Amino acid sequence: MTVPLIAGRHALIVKNITWPDEAATQSLARALAAKPAIRRALIELHGDLGAGKTTFVRHLLGALGVRGRIKSPTYAVVEPYTLKASSLDSGHNLEWAIWHFDFYRFNDPHEWEEAGFRDIFASPGLKLVEWPEKAGDHLPRPDLVIAIEMQPDESRRITLTAHTPTGAELLA
Repeated sequence: MTVPLIAGRHALIVKNITWPDEAATQSLARALAAKPAIRRALIELHGDLGAGKTTFVRHLLGALGVRGRIKSPTYAVVEPYTLKASSLDSGHNLEWAIWHFDFYRFNDPHEWEEAGFRDIFASPGLKLVEWPEKAGDHLPRPDLVIAIEMQPDESRRITLTAHTPTGAELLA
């Protein structure tokens, strides 16, 4: 059996956890926010409507220092945020960007190209993508995929899969 590799070097990392409640969702968000690799990650979120994708993003953005109302980008498709690096204890006054995408309303993957998102995905910063499958093969390879599956008892089964060295750093 061949083990899938990240960037041809490292074994693919997969972790399975359960979120029994929203506090567990917040806990994972805080843990990821504490990792320096988060500033350069592309994270895809998979799950049915109501699974908790946007809730997780809200907790992650809050843990990173985003203040005020964190809106779902379902209608706008993307919500941008800018943080001062000093808010991440770097001691510098540099800014870094975060983009929260929701492609749920895309009817055709070519809408991604027409919307001009190629430049955003090529730029530095954190990209969080809900409903990435609606963008077809236009998205770059994600660093981390978070799949959220609702359980009958209202808990969530979470599968975290690192596809790149950055994703592996996030799961370390």
